[in-house]
Amino acid sequence: MAEAQNSPVGSTTAGAIAVAAESTVATRMSAPPSFDVADFPVPHGREEEWRFTPLERLRGLHDGTAVASGDGLKVAVEAPEGVTVELVGRDDPRLGRAGTPVDRVAAQAYSAFEQAGVVTVPKETVLTEPIRISVHGQGGVSYGHQVIELGAFAEAVVVIDHTGDVVTAANVEYVLGDGAKLTVVSVQDWDDKAVHVAQHNALVGRDASFKSVVVTFGGDVVRLHPRVAYAGTGGEAELYGLYFTDAGQHQEHRLLVDHNTPHCKSNVAYKGALQGDEAHAVWIGDVLIEAKAEGTDTYEMNRNLVLTDGARVDSVPNLEIETGEIVGAGHASATGRFDDEQLFYLMARGIPQHEARRLVVRGFFAELVQQIGVADIEERLLAKIEEELEASVA
Repeated sequence: MAEAQNSPVGSTTAGAIAVAAESTVATRMSAPPSFDVADFPVPHGREEEWRFTPLERLRGLHDGTAVASGDGLKVAVEAPEGVTVELVGRDDPRLGRAGTPVDRVAAQAYSAFEQAGVVTVPKETVLTEPIRISVHGQGGVSYGHQVIELGAFAEAVVVIDHTGDVVTAANVEYVLGDGAKLTVVSVQDWDDKAVHVAQHNALVGRDASFKSVVVTFGGDVVRLHPRVAYAGTGGEAELYGLYFTDAGQHQEHRLLVDHNTPHCKSNVAYKGALQGDEAHAVWIGDVLIEAKAEGTDTYEMNRNLVLTDGARVDSVPNLEIETGEIVGAGHASATGRFDDEQLFYLMARGIPQHEARRLVVRGFFAELVQQIGVADIEERLLAKIEEELEASVA
């Protein structure tokens, strides 16, 4: 895929458009997708998919030395009536349908979990309350697998809340039946030393709608890989994300939307704010429009706000098009410092500098927070942003 250059502070970049002769979904990976760990070499940091990641801080998740230990994760599910919640064995046929691991950590997670959680919303069921999945780290190393499946024309909101301290790798699957509507809010509010690596696979059925909102605040290293593919025409995917990267944190979001079916849509919008020495955010946005995906309409965007010196952003949008018969396709990336003109405008009207900074950052994130649609989560995230800003002036 054509690739934009790394974005220095204050610059705007957009990757070039490449027209390929054949599908290359896995060409940027070290090996083709596989459930077998042995099919992936141990990464060394020179590989394209690992060059931004601090491998030494993954605590062995990438090389097989991280063995499940300690109390691991405590998972609790609160679901409305009519929803089925199960723990299943590795041989359950519902596992692995939404996608295959594309790197060694995801394959390690798939081979190492003992039981998988499966949450099923029956067809034509419309939930009025969200399904809440609480994932709390209790120390040690843990591997996990979670499946969320909606039957045809079902509608649901799922909140996955990550807290505590753990070193963990997981695969999460979202399977949407025809005409289904699913909104997933994944919150990474880990303690300072936690390490979280996960691949999220969504398979969107005919005329189904999938919305993902990824929110990342905590953790030492968080590396998430959301991926979307379509199982029928008319599918729509919206991928939103916001992250606040503090001193010393590494937060990495790598996305792939594979338009493998005609007449589907996707929209990607991620925003991040960074502050403190060695705060590092990485955003990789890959969109592939395959030759058979005529009538595709897609756009992706990443915006980053750098609040202090010492922070670094790598933002790389990639767009590959194999057919000219599309409705639209575009992408953009911008990284910049705090807008002094906005600050001056507010201060000139009697607003103190600290309050002015708070208002600008809140405004920067506001449109994405509103996409969540769960009032208590929105309030909590706004409070977390306030907390981060207070820490920056303390």
